[in-house]
Amino acid sequence: MWKSIGELSCDDYVKAGLTLEDAKEFDKLVSDVITKAIETDPRDQWKALVDESVLKPWHPHPLHQLLYYSVYSNWDSSVHGPPLYWFPSLSQSKSTNLGKLMEYHGPRLLGPSYKNPLESFELFRRFSVEHPEVYWSFVIDELSLVFHTPPRCILNKSKPEGTWLPDAVLNIAECCLMPSSHPKKEDDSVAVVWRNEGFDDSPVNRMTIKELREQVMLVANAISGSFEKGDTIAIDMPMTVDAVIIYLAIILAGCIVVSIADSFAAKEIATRLKISKAKGIFTQDYILRGGRRFPLYSRVVEAAPSKVIVLPASGTELHVQLREQDVSWMDFLSNAKPHSSGENYYRPIYLPVESVINILFSSGTTGEPKAIPWTQLSPIRSACDGWAHLDVQVGHTYCWPTNLGWVMGPTLMFSCFLTGATLALYSGSPLGRGFGKFVQDAGVTVLGTVPSLVKTWKRTNCMEGLNWTKIKFFATTGEASNVDDVLWLSSKADYKPVIECCGGTELASSYIIGSPLQPQAFGAFSTPSMTTRIIIFDENGVPYPDDQPCTGEVGLFPQHLGATDRLLNANHDEVYFKGMPMYKETRLRRHGDIVKRTVGGYYNVQGRADDTMNLGGIKVLHTLYVYIPNFD
Repeated sequence: MWKSIGELSCDDYVKAGLTLEDAKEFDKLVSDVITKAIETDPRDQWKALVDESVLKPWHPHPLHQLLYYSVYSNWDSSVHGPPLYWFPSLSQSKSTNLGKLMEYHGPRLLGPSYKNPLESFELFRRFSVEHPEVYWSFVIDELSLVFHTPPRCILNKSKPEGTWLPDAVLNIAECCLMPSSHPKKEDDSVAVVWRNEGFDDSPVNRMTIKELREQVMLVANAISGSFEKGDTIAIDMPMTVDAVIIYLAIILAGCIVVSIADSFAAKEIATRLKISKAKGIFTQDYILRGGRRFPLYSRVVEAAPSKVIVLPASGTELHVQLREQDVSWMDFLSNAKPHSSGENYYRPIYLPVESVINILFSSGTTGEPKAIPWTQLSPIRSACDGWAHLDVQVGHTYCWPTNLGWVMGPTLMFSCFLTGATLALYSGSPLGRGFGKFVQDAGVTVLGTVPSLVKTWKRTNCMEGLNWTKIKFFATTGEASNVDDVLWLSSKADYKPVIECCGGTELASSYIIGSPLQPQAFGAFSTPSMTTRIIIFDENGVPYPDDQPCTGEVGLFPQHLGATDRLLNANHDEVYFKGMPMYKETRLRRHGDIVKRTVGGYYNVQGRADDTMNLGGIKVLHTLYVYIPNFD
């Protein structure tokens, strides 16, 4: 049982890790701030403590715990909703991507009802649900999209799920690589920063948009010399800068990426190669972790692919013997056809917006994995959600330890390249201090995590002494967050918000999430994502009112830009629609989560309607998978 904030004394602060002298000063500072707080509402008291920077990132975690839990010691969540820890200011809100958009369009769209981004967020979000074509027409203009043939309209409503950007033709990889005036991307803008494990004291590597474009075009030329347009080509390797180049090059060349996580055993690799009918696969000879080498090429070969292109994990020389039909990375690149200008140039293959560019897979823990195709709409959705809910923009550096085999890999990449942000990659284990130092040295401003990763950082105290104060937003997904763990995480960046994300590969987005325009509560979602309408219904399929606290299965309105409309190895309608209730003459789309809506309109994911799944020992409650491989 925690004391109230007014009952704390120097002794409590000493027990929390301060010296007696520091505890006396701290006690006076806390008393002064709490006394000045106009209201006795715990939310105002906590806000005052954060605004006055009473707690520092280097203070011992027990001190952070003491103040937070003491402020909210008598809080009744059943009456007031979850305790809040982050409160956006009006000036902050007006500087965000979505806040700027609302300030510009809000008065015209909402009339006198519009006040400002904070007071009018929910009104504007509901407008985006009712008029998605208007919202998307604004937000798509915020991305660096270049249409070879522009869309006839934003949304054709002739069928329940709608047809998005009909008749549009483009190459989404080209959109990632070209300069643009808005967002402001120039050839010398930094596209990627990275560091390899073991080089923690070396300068961070940097690659400009021009350099990235030239490398992608070189690889696209080599791909077009070895594969045909429309071929499926797999990637099974860590998310290195080379993997990103290969991913974009496959799409630029009019082929389809098959995403396979580098943690999979040979049998799982073989299943995914068979389902996708992959014509070849890019991989590494080994995976390097903690100074040790873990075989990767041998696992891939055991899966019996027709052709493997093999990159060295380090240096330029391979450390494996290749099969006769396989080829080294250097030999593969030597087949690239040079352009007459002498530069690395490749004319992109332009395809309709509904063309498949990437095949991703569900976890496959309960049977054969579902093969989920991403079209060119899917990256647009992913990037727009990052733009609106994580405020990803030019000048930001976005890092999320993940893999191209899971949905967060492509999501991270497109969220950076289509908004003008810099992609940050760490080649190595994210579990230790080396990763944290990279976050510091790269100036990461948006850091994605999973709760199990944060728990390890907190338990080992490996990030002690690092400066993460450049971080503006954290994000987390993959499983339910522990309040004390995200308290620790937020405190490392002066209590910046931890945006909870819950969605799925088949949605290319989150359906419930946090927002920089709303107060945030640890371990809770503050809103459905922009344009997303969710319905929570009981065991009889009867929907609860939108403003009523409740717990039930969640259904989504099917008109969801970027969501898959097909599966390669299963019946899409049976998986996502069969047996779902109707709502206002519309069949809801299944997601499978049991969701609790709290007092105050916050959300928690309670589990799965089809029983909680397990993935590699991780209890999966959110479904934007990020996998942290364990090679031991």
